[in-house]
Amino acid sequence: MANLDAIDRRLLAELQEEGRITNVELASRVGLTAPPCLRRVRTLEESGIIKGYHAELDPAALGFAITVFAMVSLKSQAEDALRQFEDHMRALPEVRECHMLNGEIDFILKIVSKDLQSFQEFLTSKLTPAPNVASVKTSLTIRTAKKLPGVPVE
Repeated sequence: MANLDAIDRRLLAELQEEGRITNVELASRVGLTAPPCLRRVRTLEESGIIKGYHAELDPAALGFAITVFAMVSLKSQAEDALRQFEDHMRALPEVRECHMLNGEIDFILKIVSKDLQSFQEFLTSKLTPAPNVASVKTSLTIRTAKKLPGVPVE
């Protein structure tokens, strides 16, 4: 864990909440002047604590009406087989997240699709025949009650 003081944590919390904030406004919110604020932010970026800045897009406005979570079990858990599956998932733009799990299910995927027919085509042509896949169980998202980026910053 990095050695972060209270100001660093406030900077991280503010930037996680609003990545497009100006340096002047950010400095004001955390009680610094602009130059030291910018230096601290650059240090947080260079250390890898801040990994990037992203716009949050509205999936429905871009035609992605459904989100599906898929639980994937593999035939083999050998490292080569795991890597081959992960590489295949990285190449599929519909797969927005891919997490390896311990336990009965090997991976959970977050997948976006334009509609149920498009998802069915994706499932049968790209996911189920993917390398080493033994089974896929899917759940369609009905609604999202909470969706926060990042991690809690105290």
